[in-house]
Amino acid sequence: MAPEDTASRLVEAAIAKAGDSQRVIMALAGPPGVGKSTLSEALVAEFRRQQLQAAIVPMDGFHYDNAVLEARGTLARKGAPFTFDADGYAALLKRLRSEPERDIAVPVFDRKLDLARAGGAIVTPGDRFLIAEGNYLLLGSPPWTQMAGLFDFTVMLTAPIDVLSRRLTDRWLGFGLNGEQARERALANDIPNAELVVRDSVKADLEIPSGA
Repeated sequence: MAPEDTASRLVEAAIAKAGDSQRVIMALAGPPGVGKSTLSEALVAEFRRQQLQAAIVPMDGFHYDNAVLEARGTLARKGAPFTFDADGYAALLKRLRSEPERDIAVPVFDRKLDLARAGGAIVTPGDRFLIAEGNYLLLGSPPWTQMAGLFDFTVMLTAPIDVLSRRLTDRWLGFGLNGEQARERALANDIPNAELVVRDSVKADLEIPSGA
């Protein structure tokens, strides 16, 4: 299913969930390389097409800085669950829920710079529909389990591991690594993280294959 078709389906589900709610938060989870960012952008476009405001709240904005990871000896595993500030992300989601009348700054991750930018985006009072997007939003282990009560409904994007491996290798090629380096980066860290998401995430309200 094309991202635009999937987005249309999910927007209808979000509208149905909304009722009289002032704000609706959708969790869009899935392994790395499955297409969450692409679908998130398609969702925002579809909401706008229906004259509704929406914003993306990416988990990736809560990556620990490289200096922190290096000090902890975990820089090589950047992207694994323990390299994110899950408590900080949960606190932001709670604030977005409890203070819908305020502009709230959201950090975003800059892949080219390989760091999170504080205040990289703003969620405004007009943004009724929020897309919380990230790998580990549905993990069934602490500290990620605290997310469960923060979402109005949850979506898991899926793809076969061989498809993810190809996509992730292509991603690293796009960042200037050679073929061997790109495959090693994908297999040493990204694929174990993908397998963890598939194995240990709780069941979502909707599960959607992302295609090949």
